Amino acid sequence: MTELPLDQVRTLLTVVDEGTFDAAAAALHLTPSAISQRVKALEQRTGRVLLIRSKPVRLTESGQVVARFARQVARLERDALGELGMSGADEPSRLSIAVNADSLATWFLPALTRVPEHLRVCFELHREDQDHTAALLREGLVAAAVTSAPDPVQGCSVRALGNMRYRAVASPAFIARHLRDWPDTSLRTLLPTAPVVIFNDHDDLQDRFARSLGHRNGVGPLRHYVPSSEGFVDAVSAGMGWGMLPMAQAGTHLSAGTLIDLAPETPIDVPLYWQQWKLDSPALAATADAVSSAAREALT
Repeated sequence: MTELPLDQVRTLLTVVDEGTFDAAAAALHLTPSAISQRVKALEQRTGRVLLIRSKPVRLTESGQVVARFARQVARLERDALGELGMSGADEPSRLSIAVNADSLATWFLPALTRVPEHLRVCFELHREDQDHTAALLREGLVAAAVTSAPDPVQGCSVRALGNMRYRAVASPAFIARHLRDWPDTSLRTLLPTAPVVIFNDHDDLQDRFARSLGHRNGVGPLRHYVPSSEGFVDAVSAGMGWGMLPMAQAGTHLSAGTLIDLAPETPIDVPLYWQQWKLDSPALAATADAVSSAAREALT
């Protein structure tokens, strides 16, 4: 049976994390030639090219599998040392998680406070669109992710969290300027010429809403990009454009009348899932339970 030598696997991961063979050599106190030989030996053993020799280096699809394995082994090793009392009092468990911006700005951080303190977990959060967080799992960069992907990444388990509900909203001043004939004239007619606020190039919620009204090409050309969840709310509230806000952020504005729901009967629901490595890790298990519990309360 073919085995993956751990020294070679760890060397590959160090090269990826450091970016170059020279930097990995300095980190491991080896020569660049020794680093290169270990990576080549691992590639020969697996029969696959694992690294693209660019600057910085990049993992191939096969390399992502090996890198994910390396990070999982490191996670298990840290947990085992902790259970044996060998990790030291100043070495907390570190857990990397990918999460979408709107969850991060609303319900996710309070969820992490439910993780028992005695586990001493330090979180490293990676903000990414919910449609792309699974890619970080696939590359082994995170141990868990809030994602819109229901199909588990290889080596991961998945559980449904609930739906994040979005509303199409705009400020009264914006409506007076750009949608003054609404509701007598339909949104389908008015939205193509109205400015819109979009989070980033990955954000298709506004386009999805426009298509639900019958616009095959989505929203119009007047697009403002505001890549911050809090900044997005401020931009819509300031009247820069209309946009899709999660109810957790829009609710108080709707109640106060500072934002108007343009289509109360047409929300957009985004299903969210929790994916994580299939590891027997106390920190990972406790975090999954905390996130699931908070999601049941916060999501529809």
